[in-house]
Amino acid sequence: MKYYNINKPEEIVDFKTACIKGQGAEKGLFFPESIPAYSSQDLEELLALPKEELAFKIMKPYVGSSIPDEVLRQIVSETVNFDFPLEAINTNRYILELFHGPTLAFKDVGARFMSRCLGYFNKENTRDTTVLVATSGDTGGAVANGFENVTGVKVVILYPSGKVSNVQELQLTTCASNITALEVNGDFDDCQALVKQAFGDKDINGHLQLTSANSINVARWLPQQLYYWFAYQAWSRLNKSEAPVICVPSGNFGNICAGILAHISGMPVKHFIAACNSNDTIPRFLESGSYIANKTVATISNAMDVSAPSNFVRILELYHQKVMHLKDMMTSVSVSDDRTKTTIKQVYENDRYLLDPHAAVAYTALNDYLKADDWGIILGTAHPVKFPETIEALLGIEIEWSENIKVLRERSKQSTFLAPDFEAFKSYLLKR
Repeated sequence: MKYYNINKPEEIVDFKTACIKGQGAEKGLFFPESIPAYSSQDLEELLALPKEELAFKIMKPYVGSSIPDEVLRQIVSETVNFDFPLEAINTNRYILELFHGPTLAFKDVGARFMSRCLGYFNKENTRDTTVLVATSGDTGGAVANGFENVTGVKVVILYPSGKVSNVQELQLTTCASNITALEVNGDFDDCQALVKQAFGDKDINGHLQLTSANSINVARWLPQQLYYWFAYQAWSRLNKSEAPVICVPSGNFGNICAGILAHISGMPVKHFIAACNSNDTIPRFLESGSYIANKTVATISNAMDVSAPSNFVRILELYHQKVMHLKDMMTSVSVSDDRTKTTIKQVYENDRYLLDPHAAVAYTALNDYLKADDWGIILGTAHPVKFPETIEALLGIEIEWSENIKVLRERSKQSTFLAPDFEAFKSYLLKR
């Protein structure tokens, strides 16, 4: 499998290079030259496989010869070695719980896959790799956990000060010495802009071997399609006659982009819904055709506080820049904090299911889209325990801390404060 740079198509690389570089020239994202296509017979065979073998079969074409099969099998086995249950919230609404990994968020999948790929590629590398990552909440913790103590890799995480939950902050600021957290006086888009600018800076790239662990990196983005396959595997076992509508809480749009990729490969989906919070750039774009990214708004679903989603260019590429074709398959809507809170309360009272704020955004959007007797799936991207400030105040309950969160609370936060200024960031990197 080869990958081309969306902004500079003549730049063509293999999976290893795309993983290590993270981003191409002119800040372009890498995109697969071809997408595997599965027939109905292929689907039957895939759905009958154990999840580890299914994961290997899906990832093998994208990795190609960059990693030996026996190593790739081990990587995907370690990537998906926790549960991905499809649970019924009520009669017609299901949730794919993606928060049973080590940091209680869906990003554990991409972070674990990428860290192990980079660890393999770095075995014979005499030069350390510096991983830069911007986070609006969950990415930082997942990357920190995935890369903790990986030989030859140093991680620098940029996160917006005061705009992540206490648990999220502890997950990304209490790690091993190869993980550094920079607390940026700004929002996620400021953090993401600093990372992207660093990749284009000749001085930094001459001094450091950089890669990104955001979903702009193919090794972070591509494995996210795995749990869509797991969802459809579980859905088929429920003997549903129709393909599901899938609603995804969407911030940087890497997650839903991976789902659409799986669908284009042949996985049946009736429709996708990209559920956004008040950061409504894509809903407005699909309605008006005008792409205007407003200033990022802080919300209770903070991991989705993204106004300029990087991966939307990949979604457009999947549909060959034909927005009308995309609109046939994907709807995008904005859900306010007030409606998010109402949904959390109603679902808890009526169905005794506890939604985190991100899943509540998705549930609201799905409910608005579906008729009362239709079926649909939302993605539960983070465990409610990561957002006690919002949920406990809203419901008047106390959320029980899991053991891995209890351990975090005993540690001290370690971060460096940084202005949202590229020269300050550049100086920090060059002095490390």
